[in-house]
Amino acid sequence: MLVGLIIAIHIIVCAFLIIVVLLQHGQSADIAAAFGGAGSQTAFGTRTAGNILTKATTYAAILFMVTSITLSVFASRRAHSTGSVLEGAHPAPAKQAPAKK
Repeated sequence: MLVGLIIAIHIIVCAFLIIVVLLQHGQSADIAAAFGGAGSQTAFGTRTAGNILTKATTYAAILFMVTSITLSVFASRRAHSTGSVLEGAHPAPAKQAPAKK
């Protein structure tokens, strides 16, 4: 039950993070920057105050990392508690050779 809830939150955060990152305007994203224009004088652009999209990206990335770590901890605990993945598997029936005439 709890794992299903965390998986649902993780999927929603993934979709939200993709949308927020794609909506952001990149540093020096004009056509002149592509050809070495004056817009790309610094390596990472100027430092500006973060707007709502950059803050949303930060919080979504933190939530994405927390849910990822939580899901990996649950998966590792489940693997240790049950032992082997093949523990309950039944062997395939042996094939018999055709009779010689």
